[in-house]
Amino acid sequence: MENPQDKLQDKLQDKLQDKLQDKLQDKLQDKLQDKLQLMKDRIEELNKAARAYYQENIEIMSNLEYDKLYDELVELEKETGTVLSNSPTIRVGYELLTGLPKETHERPMLSLNKTKELTDLKEWLGDQEGLLSWKLDGLTIVLTYIQGSLVKAVTRGNGEVGEVVTNNIKVFKNIPLNIPYKGSVVLRGEAVIGYSDFIKINDEIDDESIKYKNPRNLCSGSVRQLNNKVTAERNVNFFAFSLVKAESVNSENSRIAQLNWLKSQGFGVVEFKRVNAGNLEDVVSWFAENIGKNDFPSDGLVLSYDDIKYGESLGTTAKFPRDSIAYKWRDEVKETKLLEIEWSPSRTGLINPIAVFESVELEGTTVSRASLHNISIMEELEIGIGDTVCVYKANMIIPQISENLTRSGSVEIPECCPVCGGEAAVKQNNDVRYLYCTNEDCPVKQIKLFTLFVSRDAMNIEGLSEATIEKFISAGLIKELADIFNIERHKEKIVSMEGFGEKSYSKLTAAINKARKTTATRLLYSLGIPNVGLSNAKLICRKLNHNWHDIEKATYEQLIDIGGIGGVMAEAFVSYFSSERNKLVIRDILSEIELETVQAAEGNLIFENMTFVITGSLEHFSNREELVAVIEEKGGKTSGSVSAKTNYLINNDNTSGSSKNKKAKELGIGIITENQFLEWLNGGERP
Repeated sequence: MENPQDKLQDKLQDKLQDKLQDKLQDKLQDKLQDKLQLMKDRIEELNKAARAYYQENIEIMSNLEYDKLYDELVELEKETGTVLSNSPTIRVGYELLTGLPKETHERPMLSLNKTKELTDLKEWLGDQEGLLSWKLDGLTIVLTYIQGSLVKAVTRGNGEVGEVVTNNIKVFKNIPLNIPYKGSVVLRGEAVIGYSDFIKINDEIDDESIKYKNPRNLCSGSVRQLNNKVTAERNVNFFAFSLVKAESVNSENSRIAQLNWLKSQGFGVVEFKRVNAGNLEDVVSWFAENIGKNDFPSDGLVLSYDDIKYGESLGTTAKFPRDSIAYKWRDEVKETKLLEIEWSPSRTGLINPIAVFESVELEGTTVSRASLHNISIMEELEIGIGDTVCVYKANMIIPQISENLTRSGSVEIPECCPVCGGEAAVKQNNDVRYLYCTNEDCPVKQIKLFTLFVSRDAMNIEGLSEATIEKFISAGLIKELADIFNIERHKEKIVSMEGFGEKSYSKLTAAINKARKTTATRLLYSLGIPNVGLSNAKLICRKLNHNWHDIEKATYEQLIDIGGIGGVMAEAFVSYFSSERNKLVIRDILSEIELETVQAAEGNLIFENMTFVITGSLEHFSNREELVAVIEEKGGKTSGSVSAKTNYLINNDNTSGSSKNKKAKELGIGIITENQFLEWLNGGERP
């Protein structure tokens, strides 16, 4: 018979066990809820960054940080066994927000599984042969050809539904509209814009806050245009990476054979190399060494099985095909000490924070600076002078700060512009905070004027590009036009600038010193007076005998008496030289230069007050510049278009159907040949 005391003891033990079990369950449940909440937080952060990157061309998170959070989310999903519907681990591509037609893909376009470990690549490849290629960072597109003609182009979209961009594809730089093969062909490839074109296009955008952050954003926006005229101007290239279907084409069960066949049809094909277990590591190293020479953006490599049937036999997961894998660069990260923040103004007034740190070697080059992009990123990193920061090169090219280990947050946002001392204000655009200079007269905002001042027809200073001028002004080396002639004072700082060295500095100073001897015409044109272009500057200087004193003192009446100078231009001219500030600018320039004495033109100014337009090929003059010089020497001026103010159109083909000929005939303007012009020039009668 069971002892009552033992029975009581058992009951107490069971209750205790139940309580412990309940507590454990509660703890496990709390832990699970914590992980689920962390998953939701990570999904929100990642989706917000993806929306900004793909749809708004804004980078609010580095690639390194994105990958780190993504990998963390993957681990949480494994631990909890839960995948939420809006997780980026199961969603592919961007949301379809444009007005382009939509189309469902015949086969879903899956993304690739990825690794940063070379050992994973080797294990994945095993004893198979593969091909290794650039993973181009652009916009994936599916092309369809029927009877040898391009009939359809669809973007990847969300992987199941894409946007029809056929009209835009037809204006790509290298797309074949017709191919020799007349069967049905479907292929995939990447639309990309090179770094060189990306920089060129961004240089034409004045507002820094709306510049494209990377070539991928620019390419996406260019391809998904409703007007293909914009696409045509963007220099988009297409590189095929996969043949989906080609009726009756023998591909020899080889991806490499497929790509070579696409080459034979006129397609640009992504650069690739054949690999196996023996050479894989060396080939990966070759790609890593050559990424800096590659103009097209790449965020890694793609390894695929060459054996098509073998790859297809492996099937797919819900998100990834098993016949290919992406290799993401394992970014080399170095710790270094933050020395200062340079605040660099741009022509729009935007003041960019630039991190300057102790030099480190990254991917074979020395790096000491990295853009922090905007106030929001700087505040998120809690940047402070003396902090220990982690630096890497995004896609092995662009220096970035990935992490701040100290996070002192001691950097204060300046209240004044570092160049002009004007008030600096923080403004918000698309949830991103930027710092701006509010002074409209800030020298940095006068970049165009400085660029005109040094241009070929003005002071003619070689080596001072618009980008270099912006660097010099932002660094406080140039504040007014005359400062250009005194950059020797800043030799040490210039030589240490990126893209400069002793040789570049010497060439630049030589060009500046050569430009010290100039003409009144060049100086007048270089000042950027409204409506006073080169041709009008020549007319004014000629009329006033190239005497700078008389040019500065010219009256409204004197100016409108010059043929070709109207009232609006005369008012702007007189107003410019009446300004005390402008007088000071000119005085400082004159103290640095010497104006050449120009002899008055010999003979009669037979073309005075006349405007000529030149069109078509020339027979007696070697080029148009030579003919223009003769016209101007005899008092005339030239224009690029025919208008009511034109006196003569010079065209050796009077019967031409050109727009200038038609316009001249409509307006009753005389059309003369070179021979008629030369007869007039040499004393003959006016035609």
